[in-house]
Amino acid sequence: MRPAAGHRPGHPPPGEHDGAAAAVEEALRSAGVAAHRPAPGEWGLTVPCAGLPLHVGLALRGGLLRAQAEACAPGRVDPGWLLHRNRRDLRLVRFATSAAGAVWVQGDLPADGVRAAAVDELLGRLLDAAAAVRAVAAHA
Repeated sequence: MRPAAGHRPGHPPPGEHDGAAAAVEEALRSAGVAAHRPAPGEWGLTVPCAGLPLHVGLALRGGLLRAQAEACAPGRVDPGWLLHRNRRDLRLVRFATSAAGAVWVQGDLPADGVRAAAVDELLGRLLDAAAAVRAVAAHA
């Protein structure tokens, strides 16, 4: 089966997650956050976090609203601390590392039925986790 014209593999067909896209737009508008939209169902925003800009990506993919941001450069945080925080303290988001060792914060919500309040909570928890890992890195 061929993909629909203009459809990118791994991305929802146009219109599939209009409700989730509207919830993201509403959450960003309510928070007063400017975003660029590189493609349908994708947003990029920059917010202050622990004295530095945090570049956050949001995307509707695979039935999920995914959020991610690189929070810390490689080698700045003990991997054991990240694992402990993932298991003990974090909800909706988690730490991950790239092959190079950079620390990312990632989170997902089911796209079906997502509301602006849930998007706001996801972004708030992502920002809190990024601030926490940046604080640890600053004292390393």
